[in-house]
Amino acid sequence: MILIHSLPRHIEENYEIYQWRHALAILACDFPSEWDDICSVLGEFRLCKSFIATPGGRKSPVSEWIDGSFYRLGWAEKNFSTAFVVDGRSVDSPTHSIDCFKNEIGIEIEWNNKDPFFDRDLNNFRLLFDLRVISAGVIITRCDGLQRIFDGLNRGKSYGSSTTHMSKLRPKIDGGGGGGCPIIVFGIKETLYDENC
Repeated sequence: MILIHSLPRHIEENYEIYQWRHALAILACDFPSEWDDICSVLGEFRLCKSFIATPGGRKSPVSEWIDGSFYRLGWAEKNFSTAFVVDGRSVDSPTHSIDCFKNEIGIEIEWNNKDPFFDRDLNNFRLLFDLRVISAGVIITRCDGLQRIFDGLNRGKSYGSSTTHMSKLRPKIDGGGGGGCPIIVFGIKETLYDENC
């Protein structure tokens, strides 16, 4: 059994990690290349002060950095065309696109969205897992402890309690929001904050 404490030390120390249905073992054993990519991106990430100070647009600088790092490793945003057939009649059943996808692994970055985005992501993982399109889902979000940094930079109101962070996500996973899909979550800790970039 692969335990969280067997993760690279930098990741174990700088991310709050939560898994559902043995996602870590599945990633490390069955998808070692994709797991290496995840460890590489998480290992290189720093939460720059400029990322927080910059007002959000369509996509935050944090999401841009993480997405871009995965894209350079061959991951891509992925839309799936799904439908179900009843008595020969096909009915479209669209899913939401996944931020980063590669070889049956889906990654969603939820830095500062409204917390219902977690429901969307988990439902998407559940459906795509049931359709045998993905084998595991990964969510990268933020830890609650970062609020002290946001408040200190006078950005606290932009990162309110109804936005995406670990304490909003864990109950949704524990409540079965992702169904049977193995999921691992990485919450960005205060230790990754760098006020010099």
